[in-house]
Amino acid sequence: MMLRLRSRDGLERVMVENPHATTVLGLKRLIEAQLRIPVQNQTLSTNQNLLLAKSREDLHRFTDMANPDVTLSSLNLAHGSIVFLTYEGERHVAGPAFNPAGSFGRKMTMDDLIAKQMRVTRQENPHCELVSFDRDCANAFQHYVNDTLAFAVKRGGFMYGNVSEEGKVEVDFIYEPPQQGSEENLLFFRDPEEEKLVEAIAAGLGMRRVGFIFTQTISQDKKDYTLSNREVLQAAEYHAESGLKEWVTAVVKLEVNEDMSADVHFEAFQISDVCVRLFKEGWFETEIKEDDDPKLSKMKKDVVVGVKDTKEVDNDFFLVVVKISDHQGPLSSTFPVENRNTQMTVKALKNHLDRTKSLPFVKRISDFHLLLVLARVLDVNADVPALTECVQTQTSVPEGYQILIESMASTA
Repeated sequence: MMLRLRSRDGLERVMVENPHATTVLGLKRLIEAQLRIPVQNQTLSTNQNLLLAKSREDLHRFTDMANPDVTLSSLNLAHGSIVFLTYEGERHVAGPAFNPAGSFGRKMTMDDLIAKQMRVTRQENPHCELVSFDRDCANAFQHYVNDTLAFAVKRGGFMYGNVSEEGKVEVDFIYEPPQQGSEENLLFFRDPEEEKLVEAIAAGLGMRRVGFIFTQTISQDKKDYTLSNREVLQAAEYHAESGLKEWVTAVVKLEVNEDMSADVHFEAFQISDVCVRLFKEGWFETEIKEDDDPKLSKMKKDVVVGVKDTKEVDNDFFLVVVKISDHQGPLSSTFPVENRNTQMTVKALKNHLDRTKSLPFVKRISDFHLLLVLARVLDVNADVPALTECVQTQTSVPEGYQILIESMASTA
């Protein structure tokens, strides 16, 4: 997540990978690394009056971030939160670069001027010809957001599957990271260790991360945009991170019909090439204010849309529609899903194995969410590849693994 730091030097940003694991001391070390202010010279607080402190005695009154072992998440710091910073000593803050041009400096040709313009146009064709969802994993996701969350708060996940040579994307399972959703925002608390296990399972199944899926809430259904500015930013970030040109962004929403009945809809898009480029090159204003129009994305400097220069771009310019289909993939999706409201326990494993007794053992463990539970206690370099190979090829699971898994379940 991104934290904003307000000090005597103005407003600066610090990137934090995992707010659940990062402590106040960890944040101070990030500030030292990114802003070059020694840890021992820093005083932090969420109280803006810190900046008015005149003496050491004044500083000692600000104790909310005095404990170095407190985690950022326990301080209710979220993406975009402001932390106030005062420090001893001096530092050099780089000013804006000045490049002379025109009659007082280097001459510019028309080609130079055109090259400096960023043109935003609609992308006619996606790199992804079609996205097909495994019926079970799509249903498991939409049932949870519909039946349990009632589309009141946002929910999201990463989609895994395959990409064909023709550009068709097949989604076979959805991994839901630790997260917090509200009516307008979706914040992932990315867990690198858990994601390593997910990637190991995907690799063993011959799959890879292929997209981002999230829900829009009931309150958003009343607004006249396809994706909000926050959603475009988040989708562009994950698309840019993936490096996959066929990367898909899927939206799940509840639409109320004229007869007042509600239907769950899946829609799929690609974020356009120019949008991903704008994100990578830092053109987007990432601080979104409450009164900003959600259907417009703000730029830090002018872009050319049509024939006019503007700093506000309609989000629809960044979206390329992708056709949707479905299929029956190789995995089931009946095992409880990670990082939801209920804790994952060995009792869930026992219940699952009892419920599937009539199936061959390899079929009983052919579920990503179950494999993730097993991966937490097995060797990720030896056991996970061995089990996932059995699942991928649908061959018999060695007796030793069967005994091990059943003994885990029997401890419930």
